[in-house]
Amino acid sequence: MTHSHPKIRSEAALSVSDMFKTFLDNLKIDNAEQISLRYGEITASLNKKFRDSESKENNSLQVGSYGRFTGIKGISDLDMLYIMPKTKWDTYKDDNQSQLLTDTKDAIKGRYPKTDVRVDRLVVTVTYSDFHIEVQPVFEETDEDGNSYFKYPDTYNGGSWKVTKPRQEMAAIKELNEEKNYNLRLLCKMARAWRNKHGVVMGGLLIDTLAYNFMKSTNDFDDRSFLYFDWLSRDFFKYLSEQPDQSYYKAPGSNQNVRVKRKFQKSAKKAYELCLKAIDAEKTDTVNDKWKKVYGRSFPAKQITEEAAAKTDKSWRDTEQFIEDMHPVDIRFRIALDCDVSQNGFRENTLANMLMRKIPLLANKKLLFRIVECDVPEPYTLKWKVLNRGPVARQRDCIRGQIVWDEGHSRKKESTNFRGEHFVECYAIKNGVVVARASIDVPIR
Repeated sequence: MTHSHPKIRSEAALSVSDMFKTFLDNLKIDNAEQISLRYGEITASLNKKFRDSESKENNSLQVGSYGRFTGIKGISDLDMLYIMPKTKWDTYKDDNQSQLLTDTKDAIKGRYPKTDVRVDRLVVTVTYSDFHIEVQPVFEETDEDGNSYFKYPDTYNGGSWKVTKPRQEMAAIKELNEEKNYNLRLLCKMARAWRNKHGVVMGGLLIDTLAYNFMKSTNDFDDRSFLYFDWLSRDFFKYLSEQPDQSYYKAPGSNQNVRVKRKFQKSAKKAYELCLKAIDAEKTDTVNDKWKKVYGRSFPAKQITEEAAAKTDKSWRDTEQFIEDMHPVDIRFRIALDCDVSQNGFRENTLANMLMRKIPLLANKKLLFRIVECDVPEPYTLKWKVLNRGPVARQRDCIRGQIVWDEGHSRKKESTNFRGEHFVECYAIKNGVVVARASIDVPIR
């Protein structure tokens, strides 16, 4: 099924432009100054160690989403290359990869002893309160065509040198972004908001690669702006949902393999269907809420005038809390939930099985929500949210929605008291950042 793209949209659609412009403003990184300060501190400590220089800028390269200008507010996983002096190659070239990482760690730790600095297999991780920087010491080389690339140490199985080409990736994204009316980077940012809202496990370079491939595949948005971002969203998620299963993609510019950690097609199909509903609701009061279901907390709510607010007779308290207001959200791992349904002490079924077989969930059941899969490395903590929706919840003034800490057993006990749509969400928090989230809908009949 393809979608038509008329050249001109009605005045009524102008609100689409306002919504998406505000949305993208809300996604802007709000701690860039602090990030730059940290990059500078690390660079200075390594320049002091390896070059006896105090420079905070020379010999380092900001890479990853931040370097490609595709990161969003809440970014917690930052990457930096430190370019080693060529004179040091002989010191580290023969099976001394782990020594290079250790020396890099010691240089940073020596200057900032209170900071958490540790060696990982490929990088030195420097952890701050709400983000961490992965520092990769590299040696710069040039190929026969004069293009630069970097050799970096891999300590696995005794050690080896691998190749990375981030400059080519950054250049390819920049070039296509300019060709496509500066829409590519904005699409990359919107895709991250979707990933963070729905707990989809996709690395930043995979998102950017897929957005790049999509923009390459169509001319429909070459001269379009925010006014068409509803259709851009719809067409992008349709494109993602139709991707064949494959274990990797080729990164733009570098042509290096970008791994697919988890299948994303099913989540993308759901997003595509939500986009269709939001587009259908374009001229109605529910349009903002429908886009929020795609993109989450950063998408703007409907503006309600004081007069309209006064007319709304709210006999119930809005107690819902949002994890985005408490922690940065940067999804990198997977967590999955299921729920045991029991009555009078006997386990009758699992909620996943009941929903699949369309067995109705009745009132007066006991529910035990539990984590059935989690690949977040220890240590991490969990928080839960239970939200009641619908007329009965409002009538009883019982929508809940508060976010609470897990009590230490990775499970949450609830009961089915009344009819309506209920929603349970779990968040895995590591170093102050939500790195995985999962939700489950509980329809009580």
